[in-house]
Amino acid sequence: MNHQVAVTGLGVVAPHGDEPGALFEALLQGRSAIQPVFADLPKPAAAATVAFDETRWFTKLQLAGVDRVSQLAVAAADQAMRDAGLNAGDTHPERMGVYAGCGMGGAAALEAAYRGNGRVSPLTIPAFMPNAPAAHVAMRQGVQGPVLTYSVACASSAAAIAEAAKAVQRGEVDVAIAGGSEALIVPGVVVAWQAMQTLATFQPGEAGRAVRPFAADRSGFALGEGAAFLILESVERARARGARSYATLAGWGLSSDATHLTKPDAPGQARALRAALRQAGLHPRDVGYCNAHGTATRIGDVVERNALADVWGDDFDALRVSSTKALHGHMLGAAGAIEALITVLALHRRQLPPNAHCTQVDPACPLNLVMPGDTAAPSLEAAVSNSFAFGGTNSVLLFRRAG
Repeated sequence: MNHQVAVTGLGVVAPHGDEPGALFEALLQGRSAIQPVFADLPKPAAAATVAFDETRWFTKLQLAGVDRVSQLAVAAADQAMRDAGLNAGDTHPERMGVYAGCGMGGAAALEAAYRGNGRVSPLTIPAFMPNAPAAHVAMRQGVQGPVLTYSVACASSAAAIAEAAKAVQRGEVDVAIAGGSEALIVPGVVVAWQAMQTLATFQPGEAGRAVRPFAADRSGFALGEGAAFLILESVERARARGARSYATLAGWGLSSDATHLTKPDAPGQARALRAALRQAGLHPRDVGYCNAHGTATRIGDVVERNALADVWGDDFDALRVSSTKALHGHMLGAAGAIEALITVLALHRRQLPPNAHCTQVDPACPLNLVMPGDTAAPSLEAAVSNSFAFGGTNSVLLFRRAG
């Protein structure tokens, strides 16, 4: 038996705060969390960082060997469980699973090891391994079912959510804690991304507007850090325990470009989009909003626009699109999770986050962009969230409004 999959809990630790509603309001208002970082680097750098008080979640003793990426994950997952109204003992531990995405693991632990002048913590390896966040979430929540990590660059946590949904749909688990985390705002990682020439350039005082998805003058993205988790369970189980359902995860699509490690491919992205629509049993015209991958790179935005246009065809002009990376940065392994959370809230509230900082749309990217002040979506019934990664992995999540 295939179950419908409900989203019953949301948890987030993001540059705009650790409350989903406050995050969504900040996005509606177009408030950017991107600021200059590491003034001593050779080139100016900007990122969106989290003001995180780890003592809310850990004792000093517990923090030993726990990298920031795992700390953020534990906090976001804990808040998602609370939001879902789930407590220890509500679900058999073997019927719960953790499905987490993480692209680069414990960057702070590695940076400390490299810069330690020969002094390396014996806990460096367990701190930076990419599956540490999932393991720490499992230990905190007492999860004894599957605890899995997906590391496929920018699609990591979207893929994790899709795999969690499959497990719920098939009845393999009763509760899935699904999402991801990333915390890589350290000098070594920032310099490495600068070397790829994918990060946005900006003038002094203009960091907050540096990321301009789909704009004619876009120059790239800014890194972000954070974590987001969704609680997934069957619609039947959610109803039986009187839980609130924010939305249903009705479809998901995974595909590979199989063409190039870093250059995106429109046909590959279109395959993932079509797979999500097919599984949900929907036509493109049924989906009113797309939270785009929208990295504000010269090539990536055009490719994504072309993939959407190919799939939506004659209905493309009715699809409203925005990329929230302009405001919270690109969280890489956590991007799919936080953008899925935002998409769920857009459906739940029937409001759309605007595509910020785009004063002139690139003629090569004609889209029905959500503009500031025009965020109402009173008839929205379904929405997609796109995550398209280095390595060529494409992940699309399709949510429907809860009935």
